[in-house]
Amino acid sequence: MSTPQVIVIGGGLAGLSAAVALSDSGFRVSLFEKSPRLGGRATSYALADGEYIDNCQHVTLRCCTNLENFYQRLGIADKIRYYDRLVFADSTGQRSIIEPSRLPAPLHLLPSFATFRLLNWKDKRCIARALLNIIRTSGQPELPHALTMHEWLKTQKQTRTSIDRFWRTVLVSALNEDLDRMDARYGIDVFWKAFLSNRKGFAIGIPAVPLAELYELANNRIDVRTRTGIAEILFSNGNVIGVKLDDGNELAANYYIVATNFDRMLKMMPPGLRDSEGFSGLAKLEVSPITSVHLWFDRQVMTDPFLTSVDQTIQWVFNKKNGQYLQIVISASYALREQSQADIVRLCRGELAKLLPATASVEPNRSIVIRENAATFSPQPGCDRWRPSQRTPFGNLFIAGDWTQTGWPATMEGAVRSGYQAAEAVLESEGRAERLVQPLLPTATLVRWLAN
Repeated sequence: MSTPQVIVIGGGLAGLSAAVALSDSGFRVSLFEKSPRLGGRATSYALADGEYIDNCQHVTLRCCTNLENFYQRLGIADKIRYYDRLVFADSTGQRSIIEPSRLPAPLHLLPSFATFRLLNWKDKRCIARALLNIIRTSGQPELPHALTMHEWLKTQKQTRTSIDRFWRTVLVSALNEDLDRMDARYGIDVFWKAFLSNRKGFAIGIPAVPLAELYELANNRIDVRTRTGIAEILFSNGNVIGVKLDDGNELAANYYIVATNFDRMLKMMPPGLRDSEGFSGLAKLEVSPITSVHLWFDRQVMTDPFLTSVDQTIQWVFNKKNGQYLQIVISASYALREQSQADIVRLCRGELAKLLPATASVEPNRSIVIRENAATFSPQPGCDRWRPSQRTPFGNLFIAGDWTQTGWPATMEGAVRSGYQAAEAVLESEGRAERLVQPLLPTATLVRWLAN
């Protein structure tokens, strides 16, 4: 019996994870990526001087078990540095730290939360009540209907300061959406999985190399063809019979996985299929923007690996190299879409001086603004009904992407989960039921007891 062949379209995390998992299971896999580099939306750009910069600083958390498993499969887990000390700052120059104690979850962060100077005791008491509600319901408090996260926080009687300086600070960056456009279930899930259920969950992992470099080892595992776009998916009698490349050549395989964004996937489909069952709802998914600002200084202006701003447009500042090259990340950056790059740099420079006073008296040597206006799909209430499963109405065609049904929002973890789920579906079509999706971190004993 010949070895089954799979064509994967798209070299982002969804396509890479599906391809590597199927290769590990003995399939012959060819992956086609239109751009010069792998990584999709989590990739790097080469500057004129040869230096690579990430399009946006992508981070992981220890609760992202499938992404960590994918890094292990590729042999790049040692290129991710984890930190469990989070530095928060406000525009007055005050700083506070969140870090774990020796207490078991969900109490492990309690000592640093109690001494967190950027919130007062009234704010902390109402936050604690809401978090206890999440714990007692094992991360699934009863919701009367599809609520936004902001609406749910109002039902929990949160103060305006607690919403602005705590809930918004964490969730807008995590989910790339404003609280009044974010499904409450996803926001609650972030706190349950990352901060409450297991003491390891919230540790932040940051790649120690440019994002594109992370995925170079994939070339040794599968047949990777970059700069090779797919113009059309070819159908006949209810199945895919091949793909047509941009150069007009046609290729065939036993199975096909489309792991591009949903707009690009629909363009590959014949017009009559774009409105068919399983695809028609995709046009109703909305998108959210992310803006990143890169600044280079001629001296060290930052010592921490990263810090978070609780009351400014700036959300995260990452120390990319020796405290001299910084990257600022602004999620759900709707307000910046119409601003010029010069205005965005000027805004960030003014706010940065309040967070890092050493930047106030020195001009950057160079600045670059990268705007991803459709960085992720928007996790709005009810959006899950428009997200398709990895299976399609066609027996040998599967789809992957963080926008498919994964149970997660638009994250790198969600992308890898979708790739693994698509690979599981291919394996099942071959009569091989294999579990690729990794379980969540186990819920701590004390957390389980409090939930009873």
